[in-house]
Amino acid sequence: MESPREHIDRIRKTKFSIGGEKNPLTDDLHEAVKHLSAELYAKDVHFLMELIQNAEDNQYLDGVDPSLEFVVTSSDITSSGAPATLIMFNNEKGFSPKNIESICSVGRSTKKGNRKQGYIGEKGIGFKSVFLITAQPYIFSNGYQIRFNERPCPHSNVGYIVPEWVEENPSVADLQKLYGSCSTLPTTTLVLPLKADKVDPVKKQLSCIQPEVLLFLSKIKHFSVRESNKEPSQSTVSDIAVTSEINLVTRKSIDAESFTLFLSANEADYDPTERQCSYYMWRQKFPVRRENIVDRRMEVDELVITLAFPNQDRLDRGMVSHGVYAFLPTEMVTNFPFIIQADFLLASSREAVLLDNKWNKGILDLVPTAFVNAFMSLVKLTDAPVSNLPRMFEFLPIKKSPYQELNAVRESIKATLLESDVVPCESEKGQKLLHKPSEVRRIIPAFWEILNKAKDQGLSLHNLASSGCYILNSSFDREEYDHILDFLGVTLVDNQWYGNCIRNSDLVLRLSEENYVDLLFFIADNWSDFHSANIKDLPLLKYENLDAGISLLSTNECAMQSGGKSLCQSNESSWLIDCNKEFRCIANQFFMPEETRMAMSLRSKKETLMDWLCNQVKIRYVNVYDYALATCNRLISNEKLIVTFACFLYKSFSENYLSASQVTKLCNKMPILDNAGYVRMNTSQVLVPGKGSKWVKLTSADVWKSEGYVELSEDYLSSRYFAGVNINGNMLVRFLKSYLGAADIPNLSPPDARIPAFLAPLTKENTFLLLDWICNLNDRKIEIPAKFLACLKKNSWLAITINGHSGFRPPSQSFKLSSTSLENILVNGSVLVDIPLLDLNFYGEKILEYQEELKTIGVMFEFGEACKFIGNRLMSLAASCALKRTDVLSILAFIQFLTSKSLPPDDFIKSIKEKKWLKTSQGFRSPEGSILSGDDWKAASQISDIPFIDEMFYGAEILKFKTELQLLGVVVSFDCQMVVDNLKSATCNMANLSSEAMLLILSCMQRFSGSSHDKLIKAIKNAKCLKTNLGYKSPGKCYWFDQEWAPLLHVFSVFPLLDLEFYDSSLLAFKNELELLGVVMDFEEAAKAFASCFEQQASFCSIRKEHVMSFLSCYRKISHKFPDELRTCIISKVKWLRTRLGDYRSPRDCILYGPGWESISPITVLPFIDEKYYGDAIHDYKEELKKLKVVTELKDGVKFVAYGLCIPNDPRKVTPANVFALLECIKLLSQKGISLAEDKTISKKWLKTCNGFMSPNECFLLQTRWASFLKLTDGPFIDEEFYGSKIASYSNELNAIGVGVHVKQACSLLASYIYSLSEFSTIRRIYCFLRESNWAPDRGDAHRIWVPRGTNDGKWVKPEECVIREKDGLFNLKLVVLEKHYDYKLLEFFSGAFGVRSYLSIDDYCALWKVWEHSERKITHAECCAFWGCVVRHWGSHTQKKFADTVTKLPIESTAGGISLMDKANIFIADDLQLKEIFQKSAIFVWYPQPSLSYLPRTKLFEIYEKMGVLKLSESVQMKEVSLSDRQKLRQVRPRNNLIYKELVRMILGFFSKPCFDMEPEKRQEIVKCLVNLTVMETPDCIAVIYTLSGSAGIYTDVEASQMIRWDKATSTLFQQKMEKSRGGKSLIEYSTYFSEAIAKGLLWDKEDFVSELSELIKVGFLLKFDKEAIEFLMKSKNLQVFKEDEDFLSAVFPNSE
Repeated sequence: MESPREHIDRIRKTKFSIGGEKNPLTDDLHEAVKHLSAELYAKDVHFLMELIQNAEDNQYLDGVDPSLEFVVTSSDITSSGAPATLIMFNNEKGFSPKNIESICSVGRSTKKGNRKQGYIGEKGIGFKSVFLITAQPYIFSNGYQIRFNERPCPHSNVGYIVPEWVEENPSVADLQKLYGSCSTLPTTTLVLPLKADKVDPVKKQLSCIQPEVLLFLSKIKHFSVRESNKEPSQSTVSDIAVTSEINLVTRKSIDAESFTLFLSANEADYDPTERQCSYYMWRQKFPVRRENIVDRRMEVDELVITLAFPNQDRLDRGMVSHGVYAFLPTEMVTNFPFIIQADFLLASSREAVLLDNKWNKGILDLVPTAFVNAFMSLVKLTDAPVSNLPRMFEFLPIKKSPYQELNAVRESIKATLLESDVVPCESEKGQKLLHKPSEVRRIIPAFWEILNKAKDQGLSLHNLASSGCYILNSSFDREEYDHILDFLGVTLVDNQWYGNCIRNSDLVLRLSEENYVDLLFFIADNWSDFHSANIKDLPLLKYENLDAGISLLSTNECAMQSGGKSLCQSNESSWLIDCNKEFRCIANQFFMPEETRMAMSLRSKKETLMDWLCNQVKIRYVNVYDYALATCNRLISNEKLIVTFACFLYKSFSENYLSASQVTKLCNKMPILDNAGYVRMNTSQVLVPGKGSKWVKLTSADVWKSEGYVELSEDYLSSRYFAGVNINGNMLVRFLKSYLGAADIPNLSPPDARIPAFLAPLTKENTFLLLDWICNLNDRKIEIPAKFLACLKKNSWLAITINGHSGFRPPSQSFKLSSTSLENILVNGSVLVDIPLLDLNFYGEKILEYQEELKTIGVMFEFGEACKFIGNRLMSLAASCALKRTDVLSILAFIQFLTSKSLPPDDFIKSIKEKKWLKTSQGFRSPEGSILSGDDWKAASQISDIPFIDEMFYGAEILKFKTELQLLGVVVSFDCQMVVDNLKSATCNMANLSSEAMLLILSCMQRFSGSSHDKLIKAIKNAKCLKTNLGYKSPGKCYWFDQEWAPLLHVFSVFPLLDLEFYDSSLLAFKNELELLGVVMDFEEAAKAFASCFEQQASFCSIRKEHVMSFLSCYRKISHKFPDELRTCIISKVKWLRTRLGDYRSPRDCILYGPGWESISPITVLPFIDEKYYGDAIHDYKEELKKLKVVTELKDGVKFVAYGLCIPNDPRKVTPANVFALLECIKLLSQKGISLAEDKTISKKWLKTCNGFMSPNECFLLQTRWASFLKLTDGPFIDEEFYGSKIASYSNELNAIGVGVHVKQACSLLASYIYSLSEFSTIRRIYCFLRESNWAPDRGDAHRIWVPRGTNDGKWVKPEECVIREKDGLFNLKLVVLEKHYDYKLLEFFSGAFGVRSYLSIDDYCALWKVWEHSERKITHAECCAFWGCVVRHWGSHTQKKFADTVTKLPIESTAGGISLMDKANIFIADDLQLKEIFQKSAIFVWYPQPSLSYLPRTKLFEIYEKMGVLKLSESVQMKEVSLSDRQKLRQVRPRNNLIYKELVRMILGFFSKPCFDMEPEKRQEIVKCLVNLTVMETPDCIAVIYTLSGSAGIYTDVEASQMIRWDKATSTLFQQKMEKSRGGKSLIEYSTYFSEAIAKGLLWDKEDFVSELSELIKVGFLLKFDKEAIEFLMKSKNLQVFKEDEDFLSAVFPNSE
């Protein structure tokens, strides 16, 4: 046997031709390695997971705990210059020669096809993934010391797989030293010197490994990561060691097992102590459904799904916990509290499951079933107490997953759990009761607290499970489990439940006051839910009745104030209760007990309860003020209590129960008694009694009565008692004056009426009384009513003096000036008006103290008021008749007099200046705005209507008062503003203005701004006031004359220019004003006008040759001044240049012909300028035309080629030169983003191909790289012989017009072209090209596949008529199996591209079965097994209905010659062998394979038959007992000596004592008595019965049989057939079976679910001959016991039995 070294040398020599003859396959290896390299670096491979996966797939010796260790060191142990090295130690069996051969090859993994043997690796990168991090991996295993190199070997030009022997660097000793000299070096070591850029990523990956990586690895038990450096401080990898251990105690079910797995992790950086976590593991197997099979799992026929439920905090190292494993973790975070493990198909990076893959979808469809089974096992089968069950519910997937497919898993789990008994409920005896979530209800936590406190008080409570629902166990009914219960849909009990509980337990009166308040708090907090429940009618609310006792009201009665009662609460309840006695409860208000109020007040959240009591229950929180209001509203019907109420207010105020503001409000609301003894309401104005009052002296009662005042009754002055306290009448009246507002002068507000006392002169005393009243009103800031004040001001009651004569005048016409000298001046200066002065001789000096009051009633004190008085008097004369000339001169003279005395005339002037009394040329006007004429105003009169003072009327004397007129507002000097203000408005008045008039207007415009300026513009803007060379024009139509750009306007003689000679040089000073009027002043505006004119001329085709030449000449001189708008108009907007095409175009749309256009013109139609029309002179302006965007060069006008392309209809006229010229244009067009692909002309057939002329989109340019797949004759390639090799340089341009040059285009063309072919080799080459190009058809396209018949014959078939594989051969006549004609690579292509099914679908099988149903032939055993094997594999909730609806006939038990089909309504499932034997000759039973097949289990097949509607035999048979007519053969026997033994009764009593029956001793003993008291009759003959079999089709079959025991309950008789002991064991077991069934059915006639269990128990006891010791052991093993009362019963029934 050769050594490892010799083995390596042989591989290098024979396989890689190193030192030996050349291997003919070396070139193929080279190509394979190239593909490996491309694949390796194209995939995002997680190398670390690949290494762990390889270690899990390795083989280990018996007794070895598989371990895997990673060590990172900075030591360069390979001497390769690597900055760090990763070493992997694995204690596997080691590399075999076969393994070495495999690793030195490409695609020869030893794991292929061994998925069933436990290999978890995929057919992919595997070990070679290490090249992602290292250029030279080393392997030390079983004597092999080799390395591989990423770079090609210089001897063989092959990399990656050529082994090199390693003698040192490192040696085995080096590895032993690094691993530890005290430990045995593991069998296999990988040494990976890291690439420089991979050091940090590798360390990061190692630090991110989580301990849970071992969860689903069946082999590796120990895993560690550490970093070994000379300086520990340089280590950056987080060290970790993980160990897994499995609890060997397992639970087995049909196809599942459960166990506990322990993980422990020791991580120095994260947690120096060892961390542990146990996981409840559930592993379940499922058959693979055919519709989920994929090529990568072809050999797998059984799925294993494992779920891990962590019992403690997961060992996630502080990172995100992974939720999905494919033996190793993916990066998927599910948000589920459990981990899903299955043989998922992953992306190459291992980061995620391919969720759209049908294999993975099949797994996810089964996860809900596995989860529900695991969860039910946890909840139902564990021995944990009920209080521990909620912890298990934390495993439910409460949170939604970020993946839609996993959310579907979550919803399926939820739907199943909702229909399962999983929720623990309250039970009276503490046993575990589980029910469906929809049957369970919760109780509000606050009510749980009330119930618990009630129990602590010793209160007995009724059964909580009422109203047809179960109550959630209290250990689960907590806030921390809300999210779980919400997920399960467990809701609260209905609101009626609480009311029933409170009523039945009499909680209101039995609870302590503190707990009673808790109950009120509970109801208040949940009132929105109780609002419509019966709790509203419960008597819940306590109140103190009139007898000082406690009564109850319901919330409804309180809210509706039933009986008029109003339940109240108050902090002053003791005072108000006393008041209630005084008022005899006229307000019907009652108060809650003081104890209840105190208990509520001590609560921290009393506001919540008070809010509920007030807002919902309508209990009023009443203070003294509220109580007073309620009482006040009832006083109207109790006159005797009105004064008492006033006493109540007085006393409540004095005791500080009411504030001053509250008393005021109540006084305003309360009824009062007036002086006539009537009750008055809503009296806002009250008078004190008239006796001794001041208001009587000045006014009468009628005046105040008319104002709405009420005079108080004298009853308020009487003293009286209230609540035991004497109330003084005077104090009460004083109180009412303060708060009721009872008033007297001067505190009264005056009436809004005329007072008769003021119509005549007042005495001095009454005058001062009136002034005091006014003083008081002013101090209180009370406005005096208008009528009252007018009466004071206008009536003559005030004493005055005029020119020394006394009299009486109204205050509004009286004066008291500040000094006597002023009075004398006014009297002497005014000859037109007399002034009345206040008579001080009458009133004395005291009257001067009332200056403000006098002002209030109208007396005037100021000099200005006097002047105003005089002026008003004068103006009243002017209003009645016009002032005479002398009157006006007198007014002016009076002003002159005042100014001469240094007195201000302002008030006098102000009183007269705005009145129209001055005569002018425009009629009578006010002084303001009138003008005193002068010479300066002559020019202005031409354009304005000015109001001059009429000097003819007033004479020259008016000129002496120039100053006084100016004070009155008359304009006495020239004012431009007056010109503007009186400007003539008619536009026609402004036409044809002289130069002076126009200059005056422009001067005014220059001076003013704002509205005056705007007014001037408005007056003349539209008037023809400016003289031009074309006559008078409005300003907006005129142009300023400019020597520079005037020639442009001369091109068309239509522009009016200002006549500067008419206005001379003065006009130059008003350029801005002219511009504001609209005169065009600058070139830009003139250019706009010219552009408009130019455009208009062009629209009428009026731009002739001379216009063009003139414009081009002008453009040559001033083109630099052309504004953009004009330039745009000339260049592109206006069509004014004539072309050869006979039309006019804008310059940018024209071409000036030249030599450069000669080559392209034969295949285009282009707009050249018409030289014949313009002459050769047009070429003199080439530069100007070029500036105007006329195209002169081909490169600038290539866009015209795109629009003017005109390819001849005869493609033979298109020469190669024409084609190349066009392609050059296309190249230029592509640079400008213009494409010709959509041009109809370009789509003509003009390109020459091997198959003739074709349009561009029908052909393609053959690429050199396609030659290995295609031949020139395989498609419509461009003819390179015709065009030459130059054509290849225009691939981009050809592609731009539709010629195919890329793979995708070639694929699309060939995919259509292929249908014109029939040669199989050509078609196959095209298919190979399409596959290699990853081509996929567009959606909606109809495609077909070639099925060959020989070399040149075959047919095209639709993809849906094909299938890739079909191993059973059932569909050979219906479908084409493609694997017979194509290799596996093209089969994958057909599957991916055309959607050809890899396997047959459920619909296919269903259709096939329908064919069999309608045919008369029998199907073979193999066909039946194949079909029903498919049904079993695909059976599920989503396929059940499909099969059930499709299949109407089913296979029946067969005889020779095949299997027949029969209507499923006429056949049965033989689930009862005894009944099958009875009906063997008269019934037909469904088929099942014999011998049994592992993939077609009998139980599963029967389950499917049942789902399809086949009846079970046991459920279709009815038994009828045949009467026993021959009584002579019956013999009575003693039951206790024959059948009814004491131990039999003991067993039955123990059975009925089980908690599930919840049966009292008396009841179970009563049931057993009927057994003890039986009469037993024996017969030697059989006891006959008739079995009737009824099918779903209505067919009935009767068969007579016999039984050995019958219990006739009607007669309490047990009939038995005499047992023949000589028949042996068969007779004994038969008899015991009939006996046990008869007894069980007789006792449990109303509980059929327990019949089978009791029957089996009795049968065992019978066979044991009811031996006492044997029965005792049997009962203990079944956990059955009898209690003392049962023992007493047995002793009584069997007194002499041992």
